Amino acid sequence: MKVPFLDLKAAYDELAGRAEPALLESLRSGWYILGPEVETFEAEFAAYCGADHAIGVANGLDALRLALMAVGVTPGDKVLVPSHTFVATWLAVSQCGAIPIPVEPDPGTCNITPEGIRAAMVDGAKAVIPVHLYGQPCDMPGIMSVAHDLDLKVVEDAAQAHGAMWDGQRIGAHSAAACWSFYPGKNLGALGDAGGITTSDPDVAARVRLLRNYGSREKYRHEVAGDNSRLDPVQARFLSIKLSVLDDWNARRARIAARYLDALSDCDLVLPNVAEKATPVWHLFVIRHAARDAFAERLAARGVQTLIHYPIAPHAQAAYAESGLDDAALPIAARLAREVLSLPIGPHLAPEQVDAVIDAVRTEA
Repeated sequence: MKVPFLDLKAAYDELAGRAEPALLESLRSGWYILGPEVETFEAEFAAYCGADHAIGVANGLDALRLALMAVGVTPGDKVLVPSHTFVATWLAVSQCGAIPIPVEPDPGTCNITPEGIRAAMVDGAKAVIPVHLYGQPCDMPGIMSVAHDLDLKVVEDAAQAHGAMWDGQRIGAHSAAACWSFYPGKNLGALGDAGGITTSDPDVAARVRLLRNYGSREKYRHEVAGDNSRLDPVQARFLSIKLSVLDDWNARRARIAARYLDALSDCDLVLPNVAEKATPVWHLFVIRHAARDAFAERLAARGVQTLIHYPIAPHAQAAYAESGLDDAALPIAARLAREVLSLPIGPHLAPEQVDAVIDAVRTEA
């Protein structure tokens, strides 16, 4: 049996009866940038996250960059970032002219911790970006407490954590700003690139709205050197429909994750560790294997598609060659890059496909 990593067409097919009339209505409206449909989704998503404001932007990277700018990160500042994350977390810092300072994660959850942030603190640090990696939420109360002690602004990278909770509170309203990607493969995914920021700080919200629209509140009057990063109504309309099923689809992911955790517990693998107060949304189910590449090849031969998130740590990318960082300085990030492997998981993975994944992993591990 062939098991795809993620079936986006099946996701669309489930919603097509609602989505297609709504999208056609949006296309016929004659309004294609921002507007009422974007404002509706922004209000819905802010309420879902428990935040006062949501601001739609063009993509997740823009969300991070604009949020950093909105909280006051400027060229030359230092920003603490996870050493193991998608490179966009680092790129957003660099695009502000700031300097990424890596924080090694907890190997079990793959997330940075309050203790790790304190240990990595350096002079000149202005902010920290906790990443809710793989849909596993960080300890936000603990991180906010440490950030207060160290006078750090907190901007969350929640690109993989739509609906995740810590101690019963949804991610999206703990910090100065939480940044979201609505890339199609995310738990809350659009039909193309899209992103957003949630915040309960009215000053941050106003600043992001200004920055996303050429630095302009009034047409042809530009207060700052802003950007063009705006969510369009077609994407917003589809995201509103997807938001209505997000909790149900996350619950489907959780049931698959529970099956994996139970069935693979005695295999020679490192399985995901869920913190006591965390409610993950299982954007990814990431295991670790000492001989990852050969293991992935054996699974592929049995029809199971896997992916690696992420095979090259940010510090080892050519883009950061001048940082002077190496694997010896960041051994956890280096080891994770060698060992992590993502198994198929998604709201449309059939029970027999889950069985096939479990059988293949148990046989080949």
